Amino acid sequence: MAIFSTLSALLQSIPAAGRTTVEAVIEAIRSLFAGDRETRRKVAFSVAIIALSAKMAKADGVVSQAEVAAFRQILEIPPEEMRNVFRLYDIAKQDIAGFDAYAARLRALCEDENGNCQLLGDVLDALFHIAKADGVIHEGELAFIEEVASIFGLDRRAFERLRDRHIAGPDNPFAVLGLPSDATAAEARKQYLSLVKENHPDRLAARGVPDEFMFIASERMKAINAAYSKIAKRQAA
Repeated sequence: MAIFSTLSALLQSIPAAGRTTVEAVIEAIRSLFAGDRETRRKVAFSVAIIALSAKMAKADGVVSQAEVAAFRQILEIPPEEMRNVFRLYDIAKQDIAGFDAYAARLRALCEDENGNCQLLGDVLDALFHIAKADGVIHEGELAFIEEVASIFGLDRRAFERLRDRHIAGPDNPFAVLGLPSDATAAEARKQYLSLVKENHPDRLAARGVPDEFMFIASERMKAINAAYSKIAKRQAA
Protein backbone atom coordinates (compact mmCIF):
# COMPACT_ATOMS: atom_id res chain seq x y z
CA MET A 1 0.00 0.00 0.00
CA ALA A 2 1.95 2.92 -1.38
CA ILE A 3 0.34 5.67 0.68
CA PHE A 4 1.57 4.15 3.94
CA SER A 5 5.18 3.95 2.76
CA THR A 6 4.77 7.61 1.79
CA LEU A 7 3.60 8.40 5.32
CA SER A 8 6.73 6.66 6.55
CA ALA A 9 8.87 8.95 4.38
CA LEU A 10 6.96 11.95 5.73
CA LEU A 11 7.65 11.02 9.34
CA GLN A 12 11.32 10.40 8.61
CA SER A 13 11.59 13.94 7.20
CA ILE A 14 10.43 15.52 10.48
CA PRO A 15 13.18 16.21 13.06
CA ALA A 16 12.93 13.88 16.03
CA ALA A 17 14.19 16.47 18.51
CA GLY A 18 11.55 18.20 20.63
CA ARG A 19 7.80 17.72 20.50
CA THR A 20 6.46 17.26 17.00
CA THR A 21 3.32 19.22 16.18
CA VAL A 22 0.65 18.84 13.54
CA GLU A 23 1.85 22.19 12.17
CA ALA A 24 5.25 20.61 11.54
CA VAL A 25 3.58 17.68 9.79
CA ILE A 26 1.61 20.04 7.52
CA GLU A 27 4.75 21.99 6.62
CA ALA A 28 6.57 18.72 5.91
CA ILE A 29 3.78 17.70 3.52
CA ARG A 30 4.02 21.03 1.73
CA SER A 31 7.81 20.90 1.32
CA LEU A 32 8.46 17.18 0.87
CA PHE A 33 5.86 16.77 -1.88
CA ALA A 34 6.15 20.25 -3.42
CA GLY A 35 6.71 18.83 -6.90
CA ASP A 36 4.09 16.09 -6.73
CA ARG A 37 0.59 17.52 -6.45
CA GLU A 38 -1.24 14.18 -6.54
CA THR A 39 0.84 12.65 -3.76
CA ARG A 40 0.53 15.84 -1.71
CA ARG A 41 -3.29 15.62 -1.91
CA LYS A 42 -3.31 11.95 -0.92
CA VAL A 43 -0.93 12.45 1.98
CA ALA A 44 -2.93 15.47 3.21
CA PHE A 45 -6.12 13.38 3.13
CA SER A 46 -4.43 10.53 4.99
CA VAL A 47 -3.05 12.79 7.70
CA ALA A 48 -6.44 14.50 8.01
CA ILE A 49 -8.18 11.21 8.80
CA ILE A 50 -5.55 10.21 11.32
CA ALA A 51 -5.12 13.55 13.08
CA LEU A 52 -8.77 14.62 13.23
CA SER A 53 -9.76 11.16 14.49
CA ALA A 54 -7.29 11.66 17.32
CA LYS A 55 -8.58 15.16 18.03
CA MET A 56 -12.18 13.90 18.06
CA ALA A 57 -11.26 11.14 20.52
CA LYS A 58 -9.68 13.73 22.79
CA ALA A 59 -12.69 16.07 22.52
CA ASP A 60 -15.11 13.29 23.45
CA GLY A 61 -12.90 11.96 26.22
CA VAL A 62 -13.59 8.28 25.48
CA VAL A 63 -12.13 5.99 22.81
CA SER A 64 -14.12 2.77 22.51
CA GLN A 65 -12.83 -0.43 20.94
CA ALA A 66 -15.56 -0.09 18.31
CA GLU A 67 -14.19 3.33 17.33
CA VAL A 68 -10.66 1.97 17.08
CA ALA A 69 -11.97 -0.83 14.86
CA ALA A 70 -13.79 1.73 12.67
CA PHE A 71 -10.61 3.79 12.40
CA ARG A 72 -8.73 0.70 11.22
CA GLN A 73 -11.52 -0.17 8.75
CA ILE A 74 -11.02 3.17 7.03
CA LEU A 75 -7.25 2.96 6.93
CA GLU A 76 -6.65 -0.76 6.27
CA ILE A 77 -3.25 -0.34 7.89
CA PRO A 78 -0.59 -2.92 6.96
CA PRO A 79 1.05 -4.41 10.09
CA GLU A 80 4.47 -3.01 9.17
CA GLU A 81 3.06 0.54 8.99
CA MET A 82 0.98 0.43 12.19
CA ARG A 83 3.70 2.17 14.19
CA ASN A 84 3.93 5.10 11.76
CA VAL A 85 0.16 5.62 11.62
CA PHE A 86 -0.19 5.61 15.38
CA ARG A 87 2.79 7.93 15.74
CA LEU A 88 0.83 10.47 13.70
CA TYR A 89 -2.25 9.72 15.82
CA ASP A 90 -0.30 10.40 19.02
CA ILE A 91 1.27 13.58 17.59
CA ALA A 92 -2.20 14.99 16.96
CA LYS A 93 -3.61 13.80 20.27
CA GLN A 94 -0.75 15.33 22.28
CA ASP A 95 -0.42 18.55 20.28
CA ILE A 96 -1.56 21.51 22.39
CA ALA A 97 -2.90 23.26 19.29
CA GLY A 98 -6.67 22.91 19.02
CA PHE A 99 -8.36 20.96 16.27
CA ASP A 100 -9.68 24.23 14.85
CA ALA A 101 -6.17 25.42 14.06
CA TYR A 102 -5.36 22.13 12.36
CA ALA A 103 -8.62 22.05 10.37
CA ALA A 104 -7.94 25.60 9.15
CA ARG A 105 -4.40 24.65 8.07
CA LEU A 106 -5.75 21.62 6.25
CA ARG A 107 -8.30 23.74 4.40
CA ALA A 108 -5.57 26.21 3.44
CA LEU A 109 -3.40 23.36 2.15
CA CYS A 110 -6.35 22.06 0.17
CA GLU A 111 -7.06 25.50 -1.30
CA ASP A 112 -3.53 25.58 -2.62
CA GLU A 113 -4.75 22.88 -5.00
CA ASN A 114 -6.69 25.42 -7.09
CA GLY A 115 -9.59 25.35 -4.65
CA ASN A 116 -10.27 21.61 -5.12
CA CYS A 117 -11.49 20.86 -1.61
CA GLN A 118 -14.10 18.20 -2.25
CA LEU A 119 -11.97 15.64 -0.44
CA LEU A 120 -12.67 17.51 2.81
CA GLY A 121 -16.21 16.12 2.59
CA ASP A 122 -14.73 12.63 2.50
CA VAL A 123 -12.81 13.45 5.70
CA LEU A 124 -16.10 14.42 7.39
CA ASP A 125 -17.71 11.18 6.21
CA ALA A 126 -14.87 9.23 7.80
CA LEU A 127 -15.26 11.11 11.09
CA PHE A 128 -18.98 10.29 11.18
CA HIS A 129 -18.20 6.62 10.49
CA ILE A 130 -15.86 6.51 13.49
CA ALA A 131 -18.15 8.52 15.77
CA LYS A 132 -21.17 6.24 15.23
CA ALA A 133 -19.19 3.00 15.51
CA ASP A 134 -20.19 2.46 19.15
CA GLY A 135 -23.88 2.76 18.29
CA VAL A 136 -24.42 6.44 19.09
CA ILE A 137 -22.91 9.77 18.04
CA HIS A 138 -22.28 11.58 21.30
CA GLU A 139 -23.02 15.28 21.70
CA GLY A 140 -19.32 16.15 21.93
CA GLU A 141 -18.53 14.22 18.76
CA LEU A 142 -21.34 15.86 16.81
CA ALA A 143 -20.26 19.33 17.97
CA PHE A 144 -16.68 18.51 16.96
CA ILE A 145 -17.65 17.35 13.46
CA GLU A 146 -19.96 20.32 12.98
CA GLU A 147 -17.19 22.76 13.89
CA VAL A 148 -14.72 21.02 11.57
CA ALA A 149 -17.31 21.18 8.78
CA SER A 150 -17.72 24.91 9.37
CA ILE A 151 -13.97 25.48 9.23
CA PHE A 152 -13.81 23.42 6.03
CA GLY A 153 -16.34 25.81 4.52
CA LEU A 154 -19.30 23.42 4.33
CA ASP A 155 -22.54 25.42 4.39
CA ARG A 156 -25.24 24.66 6.95
CA ARG A 157 -27.59 22.90 4.54
CA ALA A 158 -24.83 20.64 3.21
CA PHE A 159 -23.79 19.74 6.76
CA GLU A 160 -27.37 18.91 7.72
CA ARG A 161 -27.64 16.56 4.72
CA LEU A 162 -24.40 14.87 5.75
CA ARG A 163 -25.51 14.62 9.37
CA ASP A 164 -28.94 13.28 8.48
CA ARG A 165 -27.47 10.65 6.17
CA HIS A 166 -25.45 9.23 9.07
CA ILE A 167 -27.90 9.74 11.93
CA ALA A 168 -31.38 9.49 10.37
CA GLY A 169 -30.41 7.36 7.39
CA PRO A 170 -31.39 3.92 8.72
CA ASP A 171 -34.93 5.15 9.40
CA ASN A 172 -35.27 7.80 6.69
CA PRO A 173 -34.01 6.83 3.23
CA PHE A 174 -34.96 10.26 1.88
CA ALA A 175 -32.40 11.81 4.26
CA VAL A 176 -29.68 9.61 2.77
CA LEU A 177 -30.37 10.99 -0.69
CA GLY A 178 -30.82 14.54 0.61
CA LEU A 179 -34.47 14.67 -0.48
CA PRO A 180 -37.69 15.87 1.18
CA SER A 181 -40.02 13.05 2.22
CA ASP A 182 -42.57 14.06 -0.43
CA ALA A 183 -40.12 13.77 -3.35
CA THR A 184 -41.59 12.16 -6.47
CA ALA A 185 -40.30 8.94 -8.04
CA ALA A 186 -38.71 10.98 -10.85
CA GLU A 187 -36.98 13.31 -8.38
CA ALA A 188 -35.69 10.38 -6.35
CA ARG A 189 -34.26 8.65 -9.41
CA LYS A 190 -32.63 11.83 -10.70
CA GLN A 191 -30.97 12.46 -7.32
CA TYR A 192 -29.91 8.83 -7.02
CA LEU A 193 -28.21 8.83 -10.44
CA SER A 194 -26.48 12.12 -9.61
CA LEU A 195 -25.10 10.68 -6.36
CA VAL A 196 -23.93 7.49 -8.08
CA LYS A 197 -22.04 9.56 -10.64
CA GLU A 198 -20.56 11.86 -7.99
CA ASN A 199 -19.32 8.92 -5.91
CA HIS A 200 -17.83 6.85 -8.72
CA PRO A 201 -14.33 5.62 -7.75
CA ASP A 202 -12.77 7.57 -10.63
CA ARG A 203 -14.27 10.80 -9.27
CA LEU A 204 -12.93 10.09 -5.80
CA ALA A 205 -9.45 9.26 -7.07
CA ALA A 206 -9.43 12.50 -9.09
CA ARG A 207 -9.98 14.57 -5.96
CA GLY A 208 -7.19 12.88 -4.05
CA VAL A 209 -8.82 10.04 -2.12
CA PRO A 210 -6.20 7.26 -1.93
CA ASP A 211 -7.14 3.76 -3.08
CA GLU A 212 -6.49 2.50 0.44
CA PHE A 213 -9.34 4.63 1.78
CA MET A 214 -12.08 3.60 -0.64
CA PHE A 215 -13.85 1.87 2.26
CA ILE A 216 -15.71 5.10 3.02
CA ALA A 217 -16.79 5.44 -0.61
CA SER A 218 -18.00 1.84 -0.58
CA GLU A 219 -20.01 2.40 2.61
CA ARG A 220 -21.49 5.59 1.19
CA MET A 221 -22.60 3.81 -1.98
CA LYS A 222 -24.12 0.96 0.04
CA ALA A 223 -26.18 3.53 1.95
CA ILE A 224 -27.23 5.34 -1.24
CA ASN A 225 -28.24 2.10 -3.01
CA ALA A 226 -30.16 0.80 0.01
CA ALA A 227 -31.96 4.12 0.46
CA TYR A 228 -33.02 4.34 -3.17
CA SER A 229 -34.20 0.72 -3.11
CA LYS A 230 -36.42 1.48 -0.07
CA ILE A 231 -37.82 4.62 -1.70
CA ALA A 232 -38.54 2.85 -4.99
CA LYS A 233 -40.37 0.03 -3.20
CA ARG A 234 -42.46 2.49 -1.18
CA GLN A 235 -43.39 4.53 -4.23
CA ALA A 236 -44.24 1.43 -6.27
CA ALA A 237 -46.56 0.08 -3.58
